[in-house]
Amino acid sequence: MQDRTSDPLIDVSQLAVGMFIHLDLGWMSHPFPLSSFKIASSDQLLILRRLGLTQVRWSPAKSDLPEQPEVVAPAVAATVPDAAAPATNEPTPDELAREAHRRALAAQREALRLCEAQYGEASDGFRIVMDLVRNDPHQARAQAERLTAALLDKMLVEGDLNMRLLNEAAGDRSTAHALNVCIIALLLGRAFGLGRDEMMDLGVGSLLHDVGKLEIAARLRHRDESFTSAETQAYQQHVAKGVAIAQTMGLAPAPLLIIAQHHEHADGSGFPQRINMDRMSTGARIVALVNRFDGLCNPLISSKAMTPHEALSLMFAQGRNRFDATMLNAFIRMMGVYPPGSTVQLTDDRYALVVSVNSARPLKPRVMVHDPKVAKEEALVLNLEEMPDLGIRRSLKPQFLPRASLDYLSPRARIAYFFDAVSTGPGELAA
Repeated sequence: MQDRTSDPLIDVSQLAVGMFIHLDLGWMSHPFPLSSFKIASSDQLLILRRLGLTQVRWSPAKSDLPEQPEVVAPAVAATVPDAAAPATNEPTPDELAREAHRRALAAQREALRLCEAQYGEASDGFRIVMDLVRNDPHQARAQAERLTAALLDKMLVEGDLNMRLLNEAAGDRSTAHALNVCIIALLLGRAFGLGRDEMMDLGVGSLLHDVGKLEIAARLRHRDESFTSAETQAYQQHVAKGVAIAQTMGLAPAPLLIIAQHHEHADGSGFPQRINMDRMSTGARIVALVNRFDGLCNPLISSKAMTPHEALSLMFAQGRNRFDATMLNAFIRMMGVYPPGSTVQLTDDRYALVVSVNSARPLKPRVMVHDPKVAKEEALVLNLEEMPDLGIRRSLKPQFLPRASLDYLSPRARIAYFFDAVSTGPGELAA
């Protein structure tokens, strides 16, 4: 990971458009998509000056300024090579290749580190919500709204977003499930062009869709095929209990409907009211779809887990009547034919793990490839979009991978998703 403590400090009053800066703040403490970025407008300067910071770190080498501020002139001058100094030997092609690999690997690791740190902050925020629900329900609602607003500040930006697989799901299963459903639901809402207010309702409702499980026995919180009819009925009570909790929290009607309807089906076969699609809210139709997907990928018993590719295929083949068809098709397009977490075989017969997908190019995800010549810790993620002669031949379950590929790729037992902005180059990956 790149050490930024050597980056010079500059007073906020001296910031200018074109400077590449680093905010030493938590991801949720500022409204920018990344904690490190190039200042692009006077509006961003105004926001920076309102954050209450006196100084920030900045990278002269990554900045695009007609003139460097005086505060950093000595540091910049020190980096200018002496014209009288003897020329050094030109690096060999192998040395250049190794250096390019090192830089790309460092950027890749930094981007993942940032994503995992952001996910960790979101996990902590959700746990605070759940800790407040019983003793201070109104404060729990306010915290849920703050968490949703923080996610939206990062998500409602121009350009594409990658959905990416995290190394490990942070925290307990219920936290991971709530965040998966919330993040994927918000990305789907973004794809449908929902406005800020609608996205806020969708985020709060999806975060709290299972809040009623706090009021049922722990062993009944995850539906199991072995449940008796009485146990199934007790499990289904989490919907009504969730509505009651949401009312004490003072939730608005739209997120309350998501909690009430997240187990309903488009064909009227769901519970508890057995209503059809025409009576379901837009937010509830989104969350019902995403909730089912995450349940297939992350069941209570991990041996029953489907790969994300299998889960999408099953939902399309068997569940078309259960979901809004337009929404299901949009969901599949957004997730990609091979969603992050899918294990695949490439057209050159190598095995790979899909690690991120740009919904604008779903057939060309980014993959980590099993290459026996490269140590696992040094493996680079390949962007198939940039490799026209390489594609995906098929998806397969992890247990059908050759043992060496299985050990190398280490498919996740539990799938956790987050998002990041699509990078425009190696310099933009660093955050």
